[in-house]
Amino acid sequence: MTVATPGSTLDHGADTPCLLEVDNLHVEFRTDDGVVSAVNGISYTLAAGETLAILGESGCGKSVSAQTIMGVLDSPPGFVTAGEVRYRGRDLLTMAPREQRAIRGAEISIVFQDALSALNPVFPVGQQIGEMFRRHRDSSRKDARRAAVELMDRVRIPSAADRAGDYPHQFSGGMRQRVMIAMAIALDPAVLIADEPTTALDVTVQAQIMDLLSELQAEKGMGLILITHDLGVVSEIADRIAVMYAGRIVETGQTDAVFRSPAMPYTEGLMASIARVDQKGQRLHPIVGAPPNLARLPDGCPFHPRCPRATERCPRELPALREVFPGRRSACHYAEEVLGG
Repeated sequence: MTVATPGSTLDHGADTPCLLEVDNLHVEFRTDDGVVSAVNGISYTLAAGETLAILGESGCGKSVSAQTIMGVLDSPPGFVTAGEVRYRGRDLLTMAPREQRAIRGAEISIVFQDALSALNPVFPVGQQIGEMFRRHRDSSRKDARRAAVELMDRVRIPSAADRAGDYPHQFSGGMRQRVMIAMAIALDPAVLIADEPTTALDVTVQAQIMDLLSELQAEKGMGLILITHDLGVVSEIADRIAVMYAGRIVETGQTDAVFRSPAMPYTEGLMASIARVDQKGQRLHPIVGAPPNLARLPDGCPFHPRCPRATERCPRELPALREVFPGRRSACHYAEEVLGG
């Protein structure tokens, strides 16, 4: 096994190429009401062909970290104050803008959660997909349109040749999301970030979208980062999990291991708050309280005001994300006790 950098989610085997490394990333928003610490030192790695799920409640910093990787963070008010984002060993944050543009979109791509907002309403979808080829590969309009139709067919949009001239509002939510996926995979990226790709879609369409992403990943060997709060989706397709709370990663590990035995009370609460087929008729147990204000984080462990296991130590000391056994990390003073039930 290789040696992981401090705070990384898991070690990868020496024969598994590491595509993306996020190392001690800090992002803050400077507002009139104060500084909002949106991302507080997160670290993780992604290997080729691997699916890493980043999950947590809304506002925990999942999407901000993705925007930082893609270089679409609004600045101001958002600022990266520390850390590195290395793609194949090179730090994206310190590259010249021209180098960044050559990688972002072509080698690292993203599927945004709100396709209607992400797509331009005044251009046909075929033109928007084809623009990827015109900008990155200097294709002619004719070749770009042909490639766009092929991609629309690839993501199973019916009558792709006819619908390439339609506008975003003429598509259903599921079909718009397929258009977004077509744009994201247009240039065969090595890394695909899917930011809440099934938001506001019905259950059947959600399953179709996730099946499509899995098929495309298997076909191309992409590394996939799935940002979500849907534990059902995570359990089906993710190899590893990174749980975020208040801008920090608080637990990491193999998906089945984390689902079977959480090592952090927040993860434990997430698992207890979802319906399960083997617990028919039983009451759900939601996590009490609300996530903290990121502009005024509590002292010590940020989860302690909501934690049923909190002791006097928790408000005083911020727990480090530490290895509790090989391949498993938890940011809890009492991780061993949580694992033991």
